[in-house]
Amino acid sequence: MNFNLARILVVDDDEVMRTFVVNSLRRLGLQHIETAIDGGTALRAMVAFKPDLVLTDIHMQPMDGLAFVRQLRAHTNPLVKNMKVIFMSADASTATLEDAMPLGTYGYIVKPPNLSTLKAKIEQALK
Repeated sequence: MNFNLARILVVDDDEVMRTFVVNSLRRLGLQHIETAIDGGTALRAMVAFKPDLVLTDIHMQPMDGLAFVRQLRAHTNPLVKNMKVIFMSADASTATLEDAMPLGTYGYIVKPPNLSTLKAKIEQALK
């Protein structure tokens, strides 16, 4: 897949972080970006936007990133069920990592992400 044509859904309840991530993606040359403020909003955006990759925070209300990805993995539509996901969180605790990594994701980025890490993780996921 052409990196610059990728459709990215950014899910984060913090407006400042969401804007930071979107601006970082634009600096990398990505233009097809949508945002959601929590897992429930992201689930609704999945159908209309059809992302190639989801970048999601973990700690959000009312539906956090872990519950969101669990719902993706249980979905009947194979395009949704197999969606490529990268977690982003300021929480790099062992307990959170142990909860997140078994969900079939393409990585974990500690926020705020630097451009080189963000680009490398996205390129790896889109292969």
